[in-house]
Amino acid sequence: MPRKLLLPYKSVFSHFRAPRGLYESLAMNAARSGYRVFSANSTAACTELAKRITERLGAELGKSVVYQETNGETRVEIKESVRGQDIFIIQTIPRDVNTAVMELLIMAYALKTSCARNIIGVIPYFPYSKQSKMRKRGSIVCKLLASMLAKAGLTHIITMDLHQKEIQGFFSFPVDNLRASPFLLQYIQEEIPDYRNAVIVAKSPDAAKRAQSYAERLRLGLAVIHGEAQCTEQDMDDGRHSPPMVKNATVHPGLELPLMMAKEKPPITVVGDVGGRIAIIVDDIIDDVESFVAAAEILKERGAYKIFVMATHGLLSADAPRLIEESTIDEVVVTNTVPHEVQKLQCPKIKTVDISLILSEAIRRIHNGESMAYLFRNITTDD
Repeated sequence: MPRKLLLPYKSVFSHFRAPRGLYESLAMNAARSGYRVFSANSTAACTELAKRITERLGAELGKSVVYQETNGETRVEIKESVRGQDIFIIQTIPRDVNTAVMELLIMAYALKTSCARNIIGVIPYFPYSKQSKMRKRGSIVCKLLASMLAKAGLTHIITMDLHQKEIQGFFSFPVDNLRASPFLLQYIQEEIPDYRNAVIVAKSPDAAKRAQSYAERLRLGLAVIHGEAQCTEQDMDDGRHSPPMVKNATVHPGLELPLMMAKEKPPITVVGDVGGRIAIIVDDIIDDVESFVAAAEILKERGAYKIFVMATHGLLSADAPRLIEESTIDEVVVTNTVPHEVQKLQCPKIKTVDISLILSEAIRRIHNGESMAYLFRNITTDD
């Protein structure tokens, strides 16, 4: 028979004495365990947004170094312990999109290997969101990026006004798609004195649902621009619109496909009355502004006396500031999801709305395990 343990339980482990101060350090670490907010790049715009968020949260910005080496490689160094904590990475997307993506991936992986409990990416404008559908022999790059973020260690994402809401299905972890419309609606009510005489405009039928949501909440009228500019007679005769010649085409004798009719848009028309009104064009992204400038000219011809453009993400690439300054647009209002300080210096018509309040509240609620429903009050799926 096995011998019984005669010593009391307490005396068996009596010779294991904890180091001095161990319990105090454990209690201190338990008190410190919480969340940290890091900035994923060193640009002034990203750092400023991160500081706004941390000030609202009453927290300090995490200590890290992100820089580019001489050979172009991205290096990330975390300067403090993140073990067992919820980490929020703020990443705005400047003009160099690919560098910003690599910064985010490398920082997420560095935090993962440093034993962070959860890694939440705060990406107000999600890059490559326009490449979310298959086009000819292309690829769905947005799906690829979602897989890369999951592989790097992200466990959650906070973003704002995804270009297509179906993008949320690309991820294997939760995605909170916040809305900027309450801030833009507030700007309309406070900064446009006679906004009651305004009409909400969709520059294409694709944007009609968003425009309808704005119009219903502001109790305003709705107008939709439909069609496209017609080609001149010279353009029609240059052969670009003729079908290609097919030689030696072999078709199965029993296969008779119906005639494929090509789509042809009518001339540009404005469905709705904008005469003597303020026209407010709403969209989610304003990048190449040619379509917005053309829409503004049409609205001006139809009698609108002021024209505003409201968008969540102001990418404003290439010559956008100059084109806006020379156009009939009176004001372009965007949020600070994307850095655009340089564009504002080139064009005083560009105004910025701060959305750090909703981002900081989302961070607080996610860390505390609270419901996010409060942030979506009176928000429709069409926003």
